[in-house]
Amino acid sequence: MYHLLKTDIRRCIALFFIGMCISSVRLHAQQLPSNINIATQNVDELSDQQIQQLWEKAQQNGLSVDDIVQQAQAKGMPADQAAKLRDRLAQISQGNGQPQGDNIQAGEAIYSRKYGYVPRTPDDSLKILENQKHEAIRARIFGASLFSNANLTFEPNLNIATPGNYVIGPGDQLTLDIFGYSEKSSRLTVTPEGNINVPNIGPVVVSGLTIDEARDRLTHRLETIYPGIASGNTHVQLLLGNIRSIRVIVIGEIMRPGTYTLPSLATVANALYVSGGPNVNGSFRDIQVIRGGKPIVTFDLYDFLVHGTLANNVLLREQDIIKVNPYQVRVELSGEVKHPAIFEAKPGETLGDMITYAGGYTANAYKGFIRAVRINDQEREILTVPADSARAYSLRSGDIFYVDSILNRFSNRVVISGSVFHPGPFALEPGMTAKDLISKAAGLKEDAFMSRGLIKRLRADYSPEILNFNVRDVESGTVSVPLQREDSIFIYSKFKIREPYYVIVAGEVNHPDTIPYADSMRLGDVILLAGGLKDAASLNQIEVGRRIRSQQYSPADTNLAIVQRFSIQSDMSENPAAASFSVEPFDRIMVRHAPGYHEQIIVSVEGEVTYPGSYVIDSRNERLSNLIRKAGGLKPVAFSEGALLLRQGNQDGATAIFEQNKLDVFRDANKGNDSAELAKVLRAKNETANVQLVGINLDKALQSPGSKYDLLLEEQDIIEVPKKLETVTLYGEIFYPKQVRFDKRFRFKDFIGQGGGFTPKALRRRSYVVYPNGEVSSTTKILFFNHYPRVKPGSEIFVPARKERKGLDTTSIVGIVTAVATVAALMITVLK
Repeated sequence: MYHLLKTDIRRCIALFFIGMCISSVRLHAQQLPSNINIATQNVDELSDQQIQQLWEKAQQNGLSVDDIVQQAQAKGMPADQAAKLRDRLAQISQGNGQPQGDNIQAGEAIYSRKYGYVPRTPDDSLKILENQKHEAIRARIFGASLFSNANLTFEPNLNIATPGNYVIGPGDQLTLDIFGYSEKSSRLTVTPEGNINVPNIGPVVVSGLTIDEARDRLTHRLETIYPGIASGNTHVQLLLGNIRSIRVIVIGEIMRPGTYTLPSLATVANALYVSGGPNVNGSFRDIQVIRGGKPIVTFDLYDFLVHGTLANNVLLREQDIIKVNPYQVRVELSGEVKHPAIFEAKPGETLGDMITYAGGYTANAYKGFIRAVRINDQEREILTVPADSARAYSLRSGDIFYVDSILNRFSNRVVISGSVFHPGPFALEPGMTAKDLISKAAGLKEDAFMSRGLIKRLRADYSPEILNFNVRDVESGTVSVPLQREDSIFIYSKFKIREPYYVIVAGEVNHPDTIPYADSMRLGDVILLAGGLKDAASLNQIEVGRRIRSQQYSPADTNLAIVQRFSIQSDMSENPAAASFSVEPFDRIMVRHAPGYHEQIIVSVEGEVTYPGSYVIDSRNERLSNLIRKAGGLKPVAFSEGALLLRQGNQDGATAIFEQNKLDVFRDANKGNDSAELAKVLRAKNETANVQLVGINLDKALQSPGSKYDLLLEEQDIIEVPKKLETVTLYGEIFYPKQVRFDKRFRFKDFIGQGGGFTPKALRRRSYVVYPNGEVSSTTKILFFNHYPRVKPGSEIFVPARKERKGLDTTSIVGIVTAVATVAALMITVLK
């Protein structure tokens, strides 16, 4: 009994751990980005980037679009905002290439925005895909773009003169003007009974009459009151004022069939535009206007599209019916025509009419034949239609015609390129030879390579071959080379088929450079091309190194170059040996520095000396002590222990660079670098900045001139002698980093105590001191104790920080818990 109870307890504990782990994983997996509030009251406030982040996080956690929307609604998002969120997520999911189900879901979102209807059944989803297919076909139908062009609306012009055939109806406002011997103007509205109430006459029926007919009727009635009308002294004018609205019905194969309210001046084209035009099965050429139950006119949109006329575009009347019939014959024309599209054909029209509707052939069209694909009773077949038979070729619905392009080749082209005056293509003439083509290209250039030219030729099977000929023989007429179609002749320049010739001038010339070689060059010529000699040039040591260009090889020959030396005058006149020496290609000319020529060497001393500034060194043995003596010695306030020597490179702002580098070293120390290596790091940083810090002991140099401490000076050396320093600067993990007063009785920890002591994060064993002269001394370890460096006036104490340890993130915690649960489950299994 005890063993059974013990086993049950173990199983419960294991199940508890496993359940906690699974819950943690699910909670972590379903977590969405914390910076996105998906329950926001306005989805439009979310940027595209936020929606993208939301979708990517959902994909990582295995959530679908529906899951995200459900979470948003559970957090209080309104239904209309949830629909917007679904739409925007569906757009992104469709763009990321989701599976078929997600594509259908994205299609539902687009469909709902376009048609105001959200499909929910599988049949509805398939219907969406079918509609998208129909829209793609409709976009290719000739004339369909007419109804999606925002710049073409077919809106009726309401400011035109009143048309005489306009039929008056209830609601129209008429303006009756009487002028001449008698004058009167009246605005009359047609009543629902079809009458207008004319002053002094009474009701007159005008509904159903045209404007001209109504004017004649009113003129006849007004003659009884205005006798001047009969005699011609008084005139009657009837105009249309405010027009009425009419209701027409659009049915058949139309995008949006229904009843539409239009101005009474609207035409068939207006009604078609507002209803979206024919759908994918609708005819563009068989559009009927039915009035009183009878078709009165058939409207053909191709008259407008092809000829620019609006024949049969009649004015509509109340209760007119516009019926768009299904198309009967529709064919597709593609390839080299000006407007490839799907065209509708009327009975009796041929392929030639379709080509006319397409704008005719393009300039690249092949007019020998037209390829066709036709659907017969059981399968498709390929037909070839001669172009001259297109006008008589009858059509069948579903035919697909393709106009091919001409070949991208020439029937009589030859080409010449290279070293001729006018390279390019030329016409091949009967019996033309290579010499004839060179003559047509205005002849050979002076640099033409005469020994060999090439002809690239196509064989009968169009495989290429290369032929060569002697250009000199062809030019003289000794050899005749006949040409064929598509031959290409290459005449090479002798300068382009060899390595470029040059000479190199270096050393003490004003413009050392690589100079293009020219025949008959002399030594003085090359020096002159290099800008002449510098003042420091040695006139007796001009060295010429020449390549060995022999084609013969001898194992005993160990020479690598031919080196000769010459002298020249300051005016570049040559001695006999140099005058007879010709420079050859690839020669390297070196003008040496005169050994007795010395430029002034400048060094500087700054700071606490009597005469700071720049000094010229007058001896190779100039030392630190000599320079300090020239500068008048040290001032009483000078701190010689802190003197610095900065050498070479760009010295501008050298001290500032050195100070900045010290702070960079301290930052490196905070990143965990060993303090014993800090001096090396500082030295490397200064070398990178072209500044080298040389450690000096100025006191010993002045006490023992010429000793090892008294260094020899070099050009651009800078000696910095600071004032007596009475402070020590504290940096880093000290409670109150600051400058403290130097006290020779204090040790390292005493100075730290002046700043409040070490902080808990201080890495004491890596503390170090930077002395005023740039030397670095670090803390050392003796047994279990830290031995801190000595502190001098002006020193800087740096205390780095311990490296921070990062805590575990949620993913790590979940992983650990999962591992613990797995181990627990294995232990329980083992203990069973």
